[in-house]
Amino acid sequence: MPKWLQDAVFYEIYPQSFFDTNGDGIGDFEGIIQKLDYIRDLGCNALWINPCFDSPFKDAGYDVRDYLRTAPRYGSNDDLKRVFSEARRRDMRVLLDLVPGHTAEDHPWFIESAQAHPKTCRNRYIWTNHCFTRPEGLGFIGGETARAAVYITNFFKCQPALNYGFLKPAEAWQLPADHPDCLETRAAMKEVMRFWLDAGCDGFRVDMAASLVKHDDEKKSGTSAVWRDIRSMLDRSYPEAALVSEWSNPTEAIGAGFHADFLLAFFENSGYQSLFRDYRLDEYNQACGEDRSFFRKDGGGGIERFLKDYLFHYENTKDAGFISLVTGNHDLTRLRHTLSPEEIALACAFIFTMPGVPFLYYGDEIGMRYLNNLPTKEGGYYRTGSRTPMQWNTGKNKGFSTAQADKLYLPVDPAEDAPTVEAQEKDPSSLLNTVKSLLRLRRGDADLRGCPNLEILCAKPGNTPFIYRRGRFVMALNPRNEACAAPLALRGDAVYAIGSCETDGASCRMGAQSFGVWRV
Repeated sequence: MPKWLQDAVFYEIYPQSFFDTNGDGIGDFEGIIQKLDYIRDLGCNALWINPCFDSPFKDAGYDVRDYLRTAPRYGSNDDLKRVFSEARRRDMRVLLDLVPGHTAEDHPWFIESAQAHPKTCRNRYIWTNHCFTRPEGLGFIGGETARAAVYITNFFKCQPALNYGFLKPAEAWQLPADHPDCLETRAAMKEVMRFWLDAGCDGFRVDMAASLVKHDDEKKSGTSAVWRDIRSMLDRSYPEAALVSEWSNPTEAIGAGFHADFLLAFFENSGYQSLFRDYRLDEYNQACGEDRSFFRKDGGGGIERFLKDYLFHYENTKDAGFISLVTGNHDLTRLRHTLSPEEIALACAFIFTMPGVPFLYYGDEIGMRYLNNLPTKEGGYYRTGSRTPMQWNTGKNKGFSTAQADKLYLPVDPAEDAPTVEAQEKDPSSLLNTVKSLLRLRRGDADLRGCPNLEILCAKPGNTPFIYRRGRFVMALNPRNEACAAPLALRGDAVYAIGSCETDGASCRMGAQSFGVWRV
């Protein structure tokens, strides 16, 4: 286990929307370098940079054309290496976004594999044995290549699936995971990882990590075996390199060799969604219907659904890896879509005082809005509204770029009251300064960092606070718009508060929308 991960707080950067330094309307590596001090002063000591490799950008870089070359719009390989070195100079770490399950259609591997008679890479991707074969249970594309076969896709049409094999092959064209050609695919991905680790990166966030071996079983045992093999390589050669998965099942992911996994679960009624996004999206991608999100002051939803999911995975993984709670990411509607800055502050208080390795999505620290009804950009669809440029100040394009507005990667928030870093830095009560204070609290004591020391003290339905303990600290949370109390003998020194929080040794009384921390 990398030692540094225990104390990590990550900041996710969508590079095309973060900071543009050359005036072309798209963020770049130099922009990340220039904002490293801001990120460090915010309280984050690690970065996750969304895909920055060469790509046709049909899916925002999740369609990789060359794993060993950066996208020119962001800068050169040497520029990215400077990101690594400048981050390390500030005692910060950097994860790159690895996309191991598929490539772009114009990756050289696929171009060769799609030839009528490929000389190499014949089985680098999954092909059927006939141009009219229709594979059951898998996405596929036919009729577009010289090769008289159908190829399997991993997500969008533009993303042919790399071949890691099938758990139990049922057709002649389905290779077992230990077939030499499938092992060759695995070796190629290891080589990609070694290339960037040698260049100075500190590990990888892995996209669609559970998608490698096809027709896998419910426990993903085939794909898990692949990752355990990769983890063994890292443990031998790069013991301080971190692997964080987009698996949404920490029990499986950490068992497969990952150091951490996001607890996301995009499906309705998931525990994570019940905290902030317990609503449906209509055909126009607007939140609709009843919103019972736990952090809505009038939502009425309890903490029970979240705890049912979370505690199951926590107990299964607490001695082996970390659960990562996130404020949001490039795939989710922003918190501000339905939550006020005051509600977001309480959500951050919860995320940053729980065990594991938390992630803060760029702009969530100032409450950037989700912009509705934007035309899709690079496969974003409804997600596009969460990927708009960072809002630094009230100047041109909110300080993101000097380009003309029509040249920007995406439009900035046009509202007069659009939140900015500059304005919130001057306001002691701002969301930005609240996030800073919470991260100072977390990083100020080992009991509040990644260690698995959670004890639930009060999680009763109804008008009661949620109270939990971590080592010497007790946290109490009341997201509702009315006061509440719990009969809890709590003696100690108050060390942090949002709103009104009182304890007399016999009960804990919480004002509306409040959060308190005591050292006991």
